[in-house]
Amino acid sequence: MKPAHFRDAARYWRSPLLPGADMVTAEYYDHEFTPHWHDAYTVPVIEAGAECYDYRGAHHVAEAGSVPVINPGELHTGARAVDSGWRYRVFYLPVPFVEALAEEVFAQKTASPWFPVDIIRDNDLARRLIRAHYALESAADLLAAETALVDAVSTLIARHATERPSRSVIATDAVRVESMKSRLADDLLAPVTLTELAQTVGLSTFHAARLFTRETGLAPHAWRNQLRIVRALPALRAGASVTEVAVESGFTDQSHFTRHFKRVFGVPPGRWR
Repeated sequence: MKPAHFRDAARYWRSPLLPGADMVTAEYYDHEFTPHWHDAYTVPVIEAGAECYDYRGAHHVAEAGSVPVINPGELHTGARAVDSGWRYRVFYLPVPFVEALAEEVFAQKTASPWFPVDIIRDNDLARRLIRAHYALESAADLLAAETALVDAVSTLIARHATERPSRSVIATDAVRVESMKSRLADDLLAPVTLTELAQTVGLSTFHAARLFTRETGLAPHAWRNQLRIVRALPALRAGASVTEVAVESGFTDQSHFTRHFKRVFGVPPGRWR
């Protein structure tokens, strides 16, 4: 009998054909992803059920067969949109890989591809991406897998990539937010108070916190924890212990690190590694 809903189960894996990339094969029911970002292009294909998520000021529902691409560094969430949950396959494609392939597709030097905020509904593309994902995961025929990968991602780029909308004027608020980001990122181990952060940009604590949250979608402490997680990934990949990574990333203890990590990746750091 078909289960009433999907389980919360995810497997992260890598392929020698795509250095620096992560892939995930997963299904979710109870799990909800906290607002977060990835340094890579997030390219999911929904296989069954439906996922809802908030992205760039809008609420989206991605059903089976859709491709809800998230651009690098863009804040987003994730949760089930139907009673059964959802099952999907995801590529986390490194920016240099996508940029290089875009140059080949367009036969010229291009800016980093930007994919639409709206969900991509392209059945042929979804089939190509799923075929490539399965081929990479099985690793039965590396030539066929790499061919399928290049075919799928080049199709995504050729059909749906555009240039990122540019901000014509850099407002004073944006400069202040970048200054606060730099202050938070300079030393992730050093304690920073909201008062110190506000003094960096000459604002009151109230206005600094409100401005930062409005512009980034996260409160300063949440943004810093997200950055800590992103910067912790290379050490985890290299085999460092979760306890060691937690301390070196600036978290108070392993459980604190694990809790935040699971909200972003859907699995504990040890299983992700």
